[in-house]
Amino acid sequence: MGSPGVRKQSFACIVGKPAENDVKLGALKLKPNTKIMMMGTREESLEDVLGPPPDNDDVINDFDIEDEVVEVENREENLLKISRRVKEYKVEILNPPREGKKLLVLDVDYTLFDHRSCAETGVELMRPYLHEFLTSAYEDYDIVIWSATNMKWIEAKMKELGVSTNANYKITFMLDSAAMITVHTPRRGLIDIRPFMKAHLNRDKDKELLKLTQYLKEIAKLDDFLDLNHKYWER
Repeated sequence: MGSPGVRKQSFACIVGKPAENDVKLGALKLKPNTKIMMMGTREESLEDVLGPPPDNDDVINDFDIEDEVVEVENREENLLKISRRVKEYKVEILNPPREGKKLLVLDVDYTLFDHRSCAETGVELMRPYLHEFLTSAYEDYDIVIWSATNMKWIEAKMKELGVSTNANYKITFMLDSAAMITVHTPRRGLIDIRPFMKAHLNRDKDKELLKLTQYLKEIAKLDDFLDLNHKYWER
């Protein structure tokens, strides 16, 4: 049952619970003189809503907007952090960078040294083939030592391991935690190697630096590493 000029309507009793939309009026068993209320929308009221929208330059089509992807190195918050570090952090150059050499930054903890295990001397916790690795790397790379700790600890460990005084290679500079900013990115130049832990149990079988030596020698032939994926470096 409908009403002229009304697109949708429903009927409800003034007294009692509302009727369902598909219930016929005759099935409501209304008493004589019962008042009913009809609700709906007149056709002329729908014309402005159902018709095409007017041309309006102020209306923006959301579907045409693409999220702007900002590379991690260009994000404002990271640029501000870097600017602050450059301004405040003083890098002590131990040996000047060499022209044409790439830069290799090495983390100390679990990469060069097992800093959790106990030993009488630091040499016992040194990763196997460390000096051979650094000697080979120095042929193609300027070497930087980094650790998320303080500079006094880094200097002491590098001296104890014989890294800072080795005649076969030189360290360009060292960085401590004050030089750090936190950036999460899967792309930028990180080679993920197995950590060197439990030195007393693993020093005789750890060959990670030998494999890394070969990999660094191979990629040193490339002009740059921007498109290089290190994920499968061991293959």
